[in-house]
Amino acid sequence: MTRLSQSFFVTQREAPNDAVALSHQLLLRGGYIRALGQTAGLYTYGPLLWRVIQKIERIIRAELDSIHAQECLLPQLHPAEIWKASGRWEVYRAERLMFTLKDGTGEQAREYGLGPTHEEAVCDFVLGSLTTYRQLPFTLYQIQTKFRNERRPRFGLMRGREFIMKDAYSFHANEESLKATYRDMYGVYTRIFERTGLNFRAVEADSGAIGGSGSHEFMALAEIGEDTILYCDEANYAANVEKARSLPPAAVPAANPGPREKVATPGLKTGQQQAERLGIDVTQIVKNILYLALKDGQEFPVLVSIRGDRQVNETKVKNQVQALDLRLPSETEVLALTGVPTGFLGPNALKTGVHLVDPTAAELRFFSTGCNEPDYHWTAANWHEDGLTLGRVVDVDMAQAGDRCHLLPTAFLKSAKGIELGHIFQLGTKYSQPMGVTFADETGVPQPVLMGCYGIGVSRLAAALVEQSHDADGIIWPVAIAPYHVHLVIPNLNDQDQQRFAQKVYRDLRDFGVEVLLDDRDERAGVKFKDADLIGLPYRLTVGRDLKAGFVEVRDRRTGKTEKAPVNEVVSYLVGLIREGGADTVPPLG
Repeated sequence: MTRLSQSFFVTQREAPNDAVALSHQLLLRGGYIRALGQTAGLYTYGPLLWRVIQKIERIIRAELDSIHAQECLLPQLHPAEIWKASGRWEVYRAERLMFTLKDGTGEQAREYGLGPTHEEAVCDFVLGSLTTYRQLPFTLYQIQTKFRNERRPRFGLMRGREFIMKDAYSFHANEESLKATYRDMYGVYTRIFERTGLNFRAVEADSGAIGGSGSHEFMALAEIGEDTILYCDEANYAANVEKARSLPPAAVPAANPGPREKVATPGLKTGQQQAERLGIDVTQIVKNILYLALKDGQEFPVLVSIRGDRQVNETKVKNQVQALDLRLPSETEVLALTGVPTGFLGPNALKTGVHLVDPTAAELRFFSTGCNEPDYHWTAANWHEDGLTLGRVVDVDMAQAGDRCHLLPTAFLKSAKGIELGHIFQLGTKYSQPMGVTFADETGVPQPVLMGCYGIGVSRLAAALVEQSHDADGIIWPVAIAPYHVHLVIPNLNDQDQQRFAQKVYRDLRDFGVEVLLDDRDERAGVKFKDADLIGLPYRLTVGRDLKAGFVEVRDRRTGKTEKAPVNEVVSYLVGLIREGGADTVPPLG
């Protein structure tokens, strides 16, 4: 029996001032988490949250086991050698994503990293044991603590330095097999998030530092979310803003373009100022932005031409040039590379480097652009005239709400904020090839194995559910993952009838698999009710004064509806409500 009088249970009326996200505030106030040593991004999970985490993990395990994935456990401490073999050691160190350490000092000291992800570790496990195509496909997964050196840990469990994650890795002989497992995982993730009660969207996503080809993110919709989702319900399309495509509004045609002319434009800083000075619409401008891209330890210049009213999607630029990083150069660097200050670069500003042209710019005729001379711009310019060479035409535009949908031009994109909870990738041979993970095909020829990887932020999922499901009084847990199903309150500990019936109904509910938290503390009834609302169990059962008349009070935390149930029917009534809420699919915890 879980009695609060015998438990470590402490709630707070106010959250610390530095807790911004509502989920962070409520989890702190309810005693679900505590910051470790006042260190940002490190939290102790209290007994209540640990029960939530265990229930989420049980749902995850059930769904992964249904597609024959096998659970394993990989080390958290990784030798640098395996990350160097994949080529990611310097990447993660450069971006400071990994906590690194040494086992000593001097030249003999060995370097290690705390695993932020486990592609290298799982490849090392499979390496040498995978020999033939007959062993494929298979999927391995683990649920484990991860470490990431977040530069700005915030929002409690949303962005921490230590967190619980489920990561899975699949291995395949061919692309058809990889895509089949990817589809299975898409279905598994959908069912996991549906069963936990999450309001979510699956969106097309950029693969980022993990790499690979196709990927999808599963986003919890919430205003606190750090990711922007663009979607079109009519076309059933949704994507992370880093990946999203759109059809931008058409450019305003030039009224009287006239011949090309060099016009003095001293002191201009923005495209809008340029448009006003020249008496044209901003959509008739081609702006040219210089970047420095990092690849294989070397930087090289990338010039991007895009229409004046649009913004560059730097993730798309990085992907186009296969760069690790992208940055804007200093004014000194711009002058060294082009001889022209920023703001007056033309499409032909680079003698060497990469020139990318967004379709919004490539489609223009009679546009204004820089002419590679300080304080001057061209008007009525055209591509392929007087050295205005059209570079590689690719989509590098930042799609935005209000753009037309590229799948259905009569519909328009909308935006929402989201919290990334899951990400699935088709990796291909990105890790297996450099790490030498091969298998013998039907002809006996060694081939690099194809891989997929699939992650879920388990602790972040718990926080996202609180972010979506709460009210002014506290948390409202979905039945399937609530730490307990019923909060049983004895208002008057001196009433022996209340005590005896509470003990009986507790035992009867337990016999049906219902999880009960008994509040038998020596506190006023009002304090108990406030704490019950704060920690947010689905149902509160109060054994109070109405017991003498043969009734007890049942309160639904989500709706606030209160009913008086006959004492001889309350157990079956609650069991029915809890099963309807999804608890029949989750075994009760012991």
